Amino acid sequence: MTPHLSAIGFHATDPADLARFWAALLNREQAEPSPAADEFTVLAPDAHGFDLRFVTNQEAKDLTSRGHFDLTSATPEAQQRTVARALELGARHIDVGQKPEEGHIVLADPEGNEFCVIEAGNKFLADTGAIGAVACDGTRAVGYFWGEALGWPLVWDQDEETAVQSPHGGTKLTWGGPPVAPKTDPNRLYFELTLPPDADEAAETTRLTGLGARRGPDGGVLLDPDGNEFTLRKARP
Repeated sequence: MTPHLSAIGFHATDPADLARFWAALLNREQAEPSPAADEFTVLAPDAHGFDLRFVTNQEAKDLTSRGHFDLTSATPEAQQRTVARALELGARHIDVGQKPEEGHIVLADPEGNEFCVIEAGNKFLADTGAIGAVACDGTRAVGYFWGEALGWPLVWDQDEETAVQSPHGGTKLTWGGPPVAPKTDPNRLYFELTLPPDADEAAETTRLTGLGARRGPDGGVLLDPDGNEFTLRKARP
């Protein structure tokens, strides 16, 4: 039984503030904070979507992230409203080398995590939802790995760029192909996978390592074939 992509995790110096930003921007509800008050969750929009989890990490972001959100727009006016709302909530414009003729707008959230507000009419992200894609730096092999790991079909495989999407639709996970920048520090964004309460976690870990994952240096996380951290745990009964 394949795991569910239950959350996209964010390391944050102020997880409560960052959770408030994304909840407001996406118009999502927040869960009650964990008892330790160092983990904050923005809830998925439906049973097939994923939460956003914000956990404490006191190291400030100083590198471009390996993954970012592409937010969709139904109309040009909706794109401008999303940008205006993001700026009002504490985002800012940034330059990552985008060209003036490109239609998307690149912003950073209050902790510097990049995200794009995509122009209306983008066919690749049609019918995907508010978060059209989690766009990642990565090799073709890692796209194949995640398709197998999650049981999601490959919906794009061209020029070493890959994308997978749940059979239920929704957000696509994409990888841009080479060149992939060297990885020196843990990613700010990571995937959280959840198994049913009665699943065999050891067997699933063995399956994932057989696909190309490996254990991280501290043993508490797993690494995909490109070295990106992800977690695997069983759902509470």
